[in-house]
Amino acid sequence: MTRMVKPLKTKSPLSALRWALSGCVLFAAAIAGPAYAEYPDRSIQLVLSFPPAGATDILARAIGQKLSEALGQTVIVENKPGGGGIIGLTYAAKAAPDGYTLYLAAVTNAAIAAAAYTPKPVHLIKDFIPVAGIASVPHMLVVPASLPVQNVSQLINLFKLSPGKYNYASQGAGTLSHLESEVFMTTVNLDLVHVPYKGSSQALPDLMSGISSMMFDSIPASMPHVKSGKLRVLAVASNKRVSLLPNVPTVEESGVKGFEANNLFGISAPKGTPAPVLAKLAKAVRTALSSPELNERMQAQGVELKFTPAEEFGPLIDREFRIWGKAVEMAKVKLD
Repeated sequence: MTRMVKPLKTKSPLSALRWALSGCVLFAAAIAGPAYAEYPDRSIQLVLSFPPAGATDILARAIGQKLSEALGQTVIVENKPGGGGIIGLTYAAKAAPDGYTLYLAAVTNAAIAAAAYTPKPVHLIKDFIPVAGIASVPHMLVVPASLPVQNVSQLINLFKLSPGKYNYASQGAGTLSHLESEVFMTTVNLDLVHVPYKGSSQALPDLMSGISSMMFDSIPASMPHVKSGKLRVLAVASNKRVSLLPNVPTVEESGVKGFEANNLFGISAPKGTPAPVLAKLAKAVRTALSSPELNERMQAQGVELKFTPAEEFGPLIDREFRIWGKAVEMAKVKLD
C-alpha cells in the first residue's frame, strides 16, 4: 500500500516577514532593556541659559542636588548664558539624546526669545521633549531704595514727569525681565531707556546704586537686597500674590490691568531621548520635588515648586509660546 505523505506547510512571504521583524524587535528589546536598566551610569549635565547666582541657577543647583540623590549620579550644572538664551538652548539641543544632557528651561524666556529674535536653528518645542515641569518663579518689580516712590502708581507718575530721563535694567535683551518691562511701558505709556545686562548678578549693583531706576527681577536674586534695605519691592508680576510676600500686591492689583507674567520652569531633553530614560528622569524629578527640605528652602526664596508630568507640561509650554508671542508683537520688540 502506498502511504500518502502530506506536504509541509510553508509560511507565506508576508508571514515570514512578520516573523522576522518580530524576532528583530525582541532581539532589540533584549539588548536595549539592560542598557536602559543601567541608566544612568555616569554624571549628567543640567544645562541652563543663565549665569551663576541668578534665580535659574539657584533653582538648577537645588534641583540638581536632589536629582543626584534620586539617580545615584552626579548632576553637573552647566551655565551657558547669552543670546537671549539661545546659546544654552543650542548647546543642549546638539547633545546626544541619551539622557546625559538635560536642559533646565526657563520656558517663558524661551517663548519670548523665539518670538523676538530672527528664527534660530533650534527651538524648545521642536528640538526637545518635555521631562517634567518643576516650578514657577514669579518676578517682582523692584526699585532703588533711594527712589522716592512707595507703590506702582507713584512710580508711573514719576516716570511720566520726565520722559526719557529714567532707565530700566533687565537680565538681558530678549529675557522675561526685558519683555515684562516693555509690556509694562506700553500698557501705561511710559518712555524709559533699556539697559540690558547678562543676568541679575550684573544688573543688581547698578540698580541698588540708582544708576538704573527699575527692574523686573526674580525673587531669589533680589530678595536679599530687599531685606538689606537697598531695594524696594513694589509689586509681583504673577497673576496672584506670592506666599513669601503676602502683603505685596500684583502689578494688576496696582492698577495695570491685564498685566500677568507667570515664570514657568521645567526640564526637557533633546528630541530622540529614549522613552525608558525619560520615564526614569521623570520619576527622579518627582522624587526630588517631594523633598520637604527642598520645598521649604525654595519657598523661602519665592520659588513655587510643583511637579507637572510631561503630558501636561507640553501643553503649558505651547501656551507660553502663544501668550508671549502676542506680547512681543504688541510691544513691537525685535532683537538681533
